[in-house]
Amino acid sequence: MSEFDNNPFVDPMDVNPFQDASVTEVTTGGIEHVEEFNPFSSNLMGSQSGTTIPISAASSQPAVLQASVEPSPQATAAAAQANLIRQQEELERKAAELDRKEKELQNRSQGGSAVKENNWPPLPKFFPLKPCFYQDFNEDIPEEYQKICKRMYYLWMFHSVTLFLNVLACLAYFTTDAGKGVDFGLSILWFILFTPVSLICWYRPVYKAFRSDSSFSFFFFFFVFFFQVAVYIIQSVGIPSWGNSGWIASISMIRTNVAVAVVMMVVAGFFTVNAVLAVILLKMVHSKYRRTGASFNKAQQEFSQGVFTNSTFQSAAAGAASSAAQGAFQRN
Repeated sequence: MSEFDNNPFVDPMDVNPFQDASVTEVTTGGIEHVEEFNPFSSNLMGSQSGTTIPISAASSQPAVLQASVEPSPQATAAAAQANLIRQQEELERKAAELDRKEKELQNRSQGGSAVKENNWPPLPKFFPLKPCFYQDFNEDIPEEYQKICKRMYYLWMFHSVTLFLNVLACLAYFTTDAGKGVDFGLSILWFILFTPVSLICWYRPVYKAFRSDSSFSFFFFFFVFFFQVAVYIIQSVGIPSWGNSGWIASISMIRTNVAVAVVMMVVAGFFTVNAVLAVILLKMVHSKYRRTGASFNKAQQEFSQGVFTNSTFQSAAAGAASSAAQGAFQRN
């Protein structure tokens, strides 16, 4: 009956394979090592402090190769070649423009078909008088000199308007004082005389100087315009009995008639503005003149060539030579 007392579901030998000595030793040792390992322990951190790299010391630059800022020799050579080509095109354009203007001047001197009709002053067709000059800034004057040439033209127009207002101011001056008839008469003379003279003597020379790069025209302009500046200063001063409504004459009228004094002061201010603008433009023209390469020797050559090629001078010289030859032949 003892056999029936045993449990049939129990192994006859209660043997635990994990109780083996070799297995127990291995498993027990592995667990101890795992439990003792701490990656954040102070000993481990201290041993690795010499090899770690702090975050702040790391480079913030991305690991990308930077492009070179300096241009390559090929790019530099290409830029230099493009610059030379651009300069060559500019020189060719200027040479073509000078050639065209030279041909036009030759055609005008020879009476060719390219001769252009005078267009200044712009008078109506039914007017008995005809224009005296040809003027076209865009065609005659190089682009770099057009602005200064137009300013000289505007100065001449302002000069003419000032002389006309001076006549009116001197008329008002004469109405308040019968002894100032001399000023009124001289103001009319200055308006009639200085308006066309200033056009011919200093505006047209500077126009021709910029048009044809003429040294003689430049020197003639400087010589005449210097005296024009002196005249502006005298007119703005207003010396009595000189026909100018300047500061002296206008201030002397304050006690007599305030309205006439105000009118005369306005004209005196116009004369002062003329003087200031004339000095400024004279310096500007002189700076442009120095860039053109003009000189006194060139002016002398242009003057001598102009005199000797003049038909009137040639006929007069030929007549004088023939008369001298006839007189010498008769004496012999």
